[in-house]
Amino acid sequence: MIYLTGDPHGSFDRIKEFCEKFTTTKDDILIILGDAGINYYEGKKDLKLKEELSTWPITFFIIRGNHEKDPVNISSYIEQPFCDGTVLVEPAYPSLIFAKDGEVYSLEVDGEAKRAIVIGGAYSVDKFYRLDKGYKWFEDEQPSDEMKKRVETKLAEMDWTVDFVLSHTAPIRYEPREWFLAMIDQNTVDNSTEVWLDEIFEKLTFEKWYCGHYHGEKTVDKLRFLFEGYRVLGE
Repeated sequence: MIYLTGDPHGSFDRIKEFCEKFTTTKDDILIILGDAGINYYEGKKDLKLKEELSTWPITFFIIRGNHEKDPVNISSYIEQPFCDGTVLVEPAYPSLIFAKDGEVYSLEVDGEAKRAIVIGGAYSVDKFYRLDKGYKWFEDEQPSDEMKKRVETKLAEMDWTVDFVLSHTAPIRYEPREWFLAMIDQNTVDNSTEVWLDEIFEKLTFEKWYCGHYHGEKTVDKLRFLFEGYRVLGE
């Protein structure tokens, strides 16, 4: 079974309870829609968390968020094949799989292969707060021009048709303004990623689009926002 959930930010207790409740195995996949938080501290704390998660009865398939370092820029990650695409994995933790931005993966839903494109990254609305407090902030948090080109090239090769989109943030037309933090001046927020995703949305034919990032849950049209809840891929 392939499940999806939103941003754990390094706190996985609820996911452990999920695995116990549904008696998952390593054959089951949990897609985390960004901000897993396992490449946040860049040190022993990350390693301790990875060691624990790698023993759990689930395979993690992680979309890159904004509150974590891009594994492309971490030397311990290597590329390997997965579901007809390429992923990034640390050999010591083979069940902690990072999807590669712009890759299309063949994921099985009800016995049928479905194509899912991955588009990670977003802007941190708390960027200046983090910098002021000395907390981690990652310069590579948003999609680069190179990554955007890779996504567009891949979709063009597929005649702009996929089954699923797995992203961290959402097209700007679906931004959940009711969830915006009151203390954030929206004039300081860089929404260029959301604007670009909207351009993708305009051209794309798809069944469902899943994202995290906003720490809320709702369905609007074919878009599913996830946070602490779970869905089966295809729902």
